[in-house]
This record gives sequence, C-alpha cells and structure tokens, in this order.
Amino acid sequence: MRKADVIIIGAGPAGLAAGIYASRLGLETIIIEKSTVGGQLSVAPVIENYPGFISITGIELARRLAQHAKIMGAEIRENEEVTKLVLNPDKKIVISNKDNYEADAVILAMGAQRRKLGVPGENEFSGRGVSYCAVCDGAFFKNKIVAIVGGGNTAVSEALHLAQLVKRLYIIHRRDDLRAEMALKARLLNSPNVIPIWNSIVEAIEGDTTVRRIKIRNLKSNKQSHLEVDGVFVAIGLIPNSKIAKEAGVEVDKDEYIIVNKRQETNIKGVFAAGDITGGIQQVGVAVGEGIVAAMSAFEYVTGGWYAKRKQLKVVHLDLNAVKEEDKRGKIIFKFKP
Repeated sequence: MRKADVIIIGAGPAGLAAGIYASRLGLETIIIEKSTVGGQLSVAPVIENYPGFISITGIELARRLAQHAKIMGAEIRENEEVTKLVLNPDKKIVISNKDNYEADAVILAMGAQRRKLGVPGENEFSGRGVSYCAVCDGAFFKNKIVAIVGGGNTAVSEALHLAQLVKRLYIIHRRDDLRAEMALKARLLNSPNVIPIWNSIVEAIEGDTTVRRIKIRNLKSNKQSHLEVDGVFVAIGLIPNSKIAKEAGVEVDKDEYIIVNKRQETNIKGVFAAGDITGGIQQVGVAVGEGIVAAMSAFEYVTGGWYAKRKQLKVVHLDLNAVKEEDKRGKIIFKFKP
C-alpha cells in the first residue's frame, strides 16, 4: 500500500491547484485522475474569463496547471479511477482500479458533469454549437440566433447573459412557466429579443459542420417542428461526482453536492472538498480558489498547525533547480542552486 501525506482525487482545476499548494507546502502529494488532466476544463475550446489570460484553450490551461503541480513535486496518476474510500478519522484509505493508498488527508475534487439532454446530435455537435456554459461560450454567438434549454435559476441566469449578446434567444421549457425566481424570470421575459417556447422539448440537434437547427416537440399537441438556430445551450442542471464520497460517509446536500465550510472541510476529520463537487458557482477561478483553501487546510491538519510539532519533511529536488526544505522555525523555504 502506497503512503502519502495527502491524496487528491480529481485533476481538474480544483485538484491541480490543490496539488500545487500542497506540494509547495512540503506535503507528499498524489493526484489521482480517472481520465486525463483538466476535467471539464479540457473540453472548453477557448477560455476568456480566467484572470491573467485574455484567451487560452482549456487544454493549454490544464497543461500549464498540471506542469506547475509536477514541478512543485506532486505526482499525477492519470487514467486511474478511484473505486472506494475508507475515511476513518485517523487513517484514510483510497482504493483505485490500479493501486491502494493510505494518506493522512484527502481532498475530494472529482467535479461535476453537466446533465445532458440525451438526444441525437448532442454529443456530435458538442463544442461545435452545443454548449453547457453560457458564460464560457456566449461571446462566440454574438449577434446570432441561439436556443437555451431549461427553466430553473441556472438556465434563466445564463439566458440573461446570452440575451445581452445574441440577436435572438429562444428559451425552451417543458412546462408553461419558468421555475426560476420571480425577479430573474421577469427580467428575462421582458427582454425584447427573448422568445419563450413553452411545453416543449428538444428531440434532436441537427447540422453539418456546426449546429443549424433543432427538432422540438410540443408536449400538449404532440406536434413536431424545426427551429433554425446557430447554437444550443443546455442548462438542465449538474450531476456532482460525489457517489463514492457519499458511500464513505461524507455528507451531501439534497442535490448530492458535498457540504463544506469556509475552510473546505467536510464532516469527516481530515477530508476536504473543492471545486464543482461542492456546488455554488461553477467557474475555473472559483475552483482554483477552493482548491488552494483545501490544500492549506489539509497542510494545517497534517502538520498539526503552524505552531505544533511538525513532521520531518524530506528534501524535494525540483525541476526549477531548487531545493525545498524547512528552516529552523519549521517554515517552508526554497533554496535555488547557483
């Protein structure tokens, strides 16, 4: 069984940011990712709202975060799926399809997956007219005709953002009224370029190289029709990847998001969570921030706090020709070789 100070499950922006900080603070850190680094970040064609980068592809940002984590000393294990957690207060066991691990602390950063419509053409046109994030991709549809599917607060909030950008916005909802808060709903329906299509569902997304139209069906009349659009935004909710955490005793809310406090602590001592799996605002910047908080909280947990007795940390040689060690006061420092 391999041992580490902290094991991070998930190599999206939250997990990678946690890995950067945990390693930099001197913790032996292993990041386990069921696919490849980046998570949802990897499927974003362009990111234009992450501070410091006017425009960067999701894959490139993920690559840079992963490289940073590795330089700091984190080990990243890709294509390895965690199948079970045993989260005792004194010892944490992480079981994957390839190995078993023991750690003093665990950071849960498995993210969430966008709930899909499950209709023909959805996967085919993902990134080519089908989007699950209006804030991320709305600017690509400026002065175009788009549709958004959904009727809750998330859908209406994203629709309000789109309405400021597009020429015409159809909002398709399976009921005859939106489920969003009254204030949001009123603002949206008063927008001159917004056209609601009630009691309807999307049955197919069609096009050539990009989305050209959608097939919709009215649930009351059962009548089918086509709607010419340049893009489709799906906002019918998220599914947090919290199943194995919940099975291990981690508390979740009614929507299955992991419950944390401001230090990203869960109900189990030594177990932290960060990023989309905790709910809230699903943005890269937020995930990175939560990952940092989780790593610093994990550090204090593992070491017993800044003024308590510390573990003896190994000297780690970095790719930056630096040596990371503790000074006499127990403070982590970097010494760069000439």
